[in-house]
Amino acid sequence: MVRAARRVSNAFPPVLTVEGPAATAEGIRRRRIEIDIPSGLIAKVGEPEGQANLLLGEEALVLPGLIDLHVHAREDISMRDVYKEDFQSAGAAAIQGGVTAFADMPNNPTPPIDDESYLKKKALACRSPVTVLLYAGIGPGTRPLSFPAPYKAYMGHSVGPLFFENAGELRETLRRYHGQWVAFHAESAEVLRRCRNRPTHGERRPAEAEVKAVELALELAAKHGFDPHICHLSTAGGLEVIRAARRSGLRVSCEATPHHLFFDQEGLGNNPRQAYFQCNPPIRPRSDRIALLEAIRSGEIDFLASDHAPHSREENEKGISGMPHLDTFGPFLFWLFREGISWETLRRATAESPGRFLERFLPERFGRIEVGAVGSLTVLNSPQPSTIRQSTLRTKAGWSPFEGVTFPGRVRHTIVRGKVHAHAEW
Repeated sequence: MVRAARRVSNAFPPVLTVEGPAATAEGIRRRRIEIDIPSGLIAKVGEPEGQANLLLGEEALVLPGLIDLHVHAREDISMRDVYKEDFQSAGAAAIQGGVTAFADMPNNPTPPIDDESYLKKKALACRSPVTVLLYAGIGPGTRPLSFPAPYKAYMGHSVGPLFFENAGELRETLRRYHGQWVAFHAESAEVLRRCRNRPTHGERRPAEAEVKAVELALELAAKHGFDPHICHLSTAGGLEVIRAARRSGLRVSCEATPHHLFFDQEGLGNNPRQAYFQCNPPIRPRSDRIALLEAIRSGEIDFLASDHAPHSREENEKGISGMPHLDTFGPFLFWLFREGISWETLRRATAESPGRFLERFLPERFGRIEVGAVGSLTVLNSPQPSTIRQSTLRTKAGWSPFEGVTFPGRVRHTIVRGKVHAHAEW
């Protein structure tokens, strides 16, 4: 049975006070944080007083509420995918993983590609218990919406109907997106087509597909004047292309996923659950994984983003690509910390930087522990390890690639706009 997160109290005063070690822009120090319950905003950040609604010991760490900028909730305006993840269950999985806001991708059966379809999907997203920002889809012939939104372009076939068949279609469409923020699933349609009959999933989606797609995306960004973002970067070669573009003055951001940072081809070997580790782009050799870890450590990768893809077990066994990660987002940070990535770097990659991204499209401040920011916090606890078990997952997918893995810490509380959710155990 799935264990629900419970509230700490049903009788909080109009101000929630949290006191403990907090990661702010000034470093980690003990702080008293006051959240105004009616507004859900931080009202005060000050010196500790030794008493609070949530008084935390030195084993805890208070982060700004974690933000995941790459999630696939499967609820669709055509209601064809309701057996999969909906916005309510995605929000519950997010809270379980310490995530207080997420951005949802547009590759639905009926993708949000114009004002009408976007606003209909937005009405569904309001059911989530956490903040949701929707990406609008870019496909052959689409145009920007009449209001601000981030956009996603699938450069080659992945999951869903929203993708480009060739570079010519992509070039023609993207010239309309001057001044917009455009994220790319960077796999070249031409390379995927050329390699489609190769024997393994990794060979059908080789590193070359990502490298060539990143090159094209950044070329078009420089030509047409939009801000490019590379989703789920998986190769050292793609990273080198981004570095070169930055040296030339192009402003480009990128993200890495838990599965591309944790798993590699050598480590998976002959794992009997190979089908569950299939993803687009695929798991790469160890050299690529190590290059991504180093880039997270140095700050070259802007965001940690899950690419939460909650297919059913049966669909994964049939070869549909993707892994669910929302439930385990917070515990995974402890593994990254053990790998030598500082809490300051993790704070930026999971809260401050994605928070500034949300602020481009939403009228609030996110991802920072400061007066006036959204009063969402993630409380981590380091002495208590968390072993990932199916029984504790909130996602409708019902499984995790980390099942059986023990992380050296856990999410203790998830606070969403002043509402406290306590996690009794993993």
